[in-house]
Amino acid sequence: MSEQQNTQREPALILASASPRRHRLLAQIGIPFEVVVADLDETVQPGETPGHYVRRLAREKAVQVMRREDGRLPVMGADTSVILGREIIGKPNDRGQAVAMLQSLSGKTHEVYSAVALAQDEDRVEDRLNVTRVTFAPLEPEWIEAYCDTGDPMDKAGAYGVQGRAAERIERIEGSFFGVMGLPLYETSLLLNNAGWYSWRDSSVADLA
Repeated sequence: MSEQQNTQREPALILASASPRRHRLLAQIGIPFEVVVADLDETVQPGETPGHYVRRLAREKAVQVMRREDGRLPVMGADTSVILGREIIGKPNDRGQAVAMLQSLSGKTHEVYSAVALAQDEDRVEDRLNVTRVTFAPLEPEWIEAYCDTGDPMDKAGAYGVQGRAAERIERIEGSFFGVMGLPLYETSLLLNNAGWYSWRDSSVADLA
């Protein structure tokens, strides 16, 4: 079962993600949900742009879980990637790769593409994309090594988490903090509202403040 703070309603949304950060963010806006993890090949296709890539994965995750769950709906999928120049940077496979990723981001501005998709049936899958610019201060080799020692980079696109210790070296964020964290909440609420499933005006949504 997912992390949930609102216990007054039964889960009505399936989240196709194992990310604890996405779990916390959905709970933050009062969405009851359960988790069914998607299992996809996340290889970038030849010639694929960053926007197409993250939107495709978000949609494919939602559709895969929808089919696996015999049509239980709605299903939400999400994907986040770090983009430096034209390079799509995913999650590091090992410590050496994490170090190399952080070295490449040091002192530079990169973009974070974060997509969310909502599947209501085979013919109704909508998605939204958020793009945020993030600027790192120069990262000393000693800082990179110490940060990698925490283990925090290993399950995160670009080898850093904006909500953790890496925040001390982020000079500027232009866009959505939550998109960088892994789930753009504005776009998420738009999808749910457009589907007629959720509204912040619904009195049954608990105030989590």
